[in-house]
Amino acid sequence: MATAHPPEQPHIVVHSPALDGSRRVTSGDETLGVASHIDDVAELLRLADLYVTDVEGSDLVEWQGGGPEDWPGLHEHQEHD
Repeated sequence: MATAHPPEQPHIVVHSPALDGSRRVTSGDETLGVASHIDDVAELLRLADLYVTDVEGSDLVEWQGGGPEDWPGLHEHQEHD
């Protein structure tokens, strides 16, 4: 009798922030979208049927170039002018 293997967990990556502070979100080779806030990450995952209840603390999500609290953007630099 063959044993069933559990489904492979997706490798979700929130990439380093762009100049405008947005961050690309991918699952494997697929781009899920672009997020401007952590709530956007959760929504992109939901739309892809990847229900992650704790986006910030999940082992399924890899944060590159900063963690879930890092959303720098040009708007921060413009305030100092």
